[in-house]
Amino acid sequence: MKKYILTAVLVAGLYAASAQYKSFLDVPFIEVNGFADTLVTPNEIVIKIVISEGDLKNKVQLEEQERKLVTALKGLGINPESQLTSSGMQSDYRYYVLKQKDVLKSKEYLLRVNNAVLATKVFMEMDKLGMANAEVVTVRHTDIAAIRNACRVAAVKNAYTRAVALTTPLKTGVGIPLHITDYSQDADATALTSIRVRGFSSMAKSEEALLAIDFEKINVNISVQVKFALK
Repeated sequence: MKKYILTAVLVAGLYAASAQYKSFLDVPFIEVNGFADTLVTPNEIVIKIVISEGDLKNKVQLEEQERKLVTALKGLGINPESQLTSSGMQSDYRYYVLKQKDVLKSKEYLLRVNNAVLATKVFMEMDKLGMANAEVVTVRHTDIAAIRNACRVAAVKNAYTRAVALTTPLKTGVGIPLHITDYSQDADATALTSIRVRGFSSMAKSEEALLAIDFEKINVNISVQVKFALK
């Protein structure tokens, strides 16, 4: 007897679920796409800096180069304690084995600045110090997730506006959303395609030239599809 009761309950549950799904499909609805996009100025630029002791004839101690680098960064208003990190010291043992001379040491740093003008000034200072081994490795915005979500809100509103525009001539109202599909992806905006500098010259001659320098903006593009019930 219990087996029959269990079977009856299961069948009833499946029927109810099927009826609910069928009722969803039977509701008159309109399906529209919504879009929103924005351009975001990067607020975090990561520069990789590598300093190393020079050749054996004109070797400059790594510690002395590091001291000059820190002094130069402070002169630009950069706080090395919070904006400069180091991956540690490395020694070129291969050079040591081949030449039987002193071991050459090198050190890699990651420097974080918040705008392209400051990044350019860093490169200019390094050029003055004779430190040419530096490159931009990451350009991003620290609040990119919140910006994307704001665009999602705008995209859904855009879909609703389109739905109203399409149904107004038909004297039909737009009801509750039945289904929303988000076609956008939350990929981290650190692609190297964003790391092109406009107006950059190796040594800017004036403050006006510096102010004209900027990185490409990050393009945030959101696309959604919304099904609205029709009243």
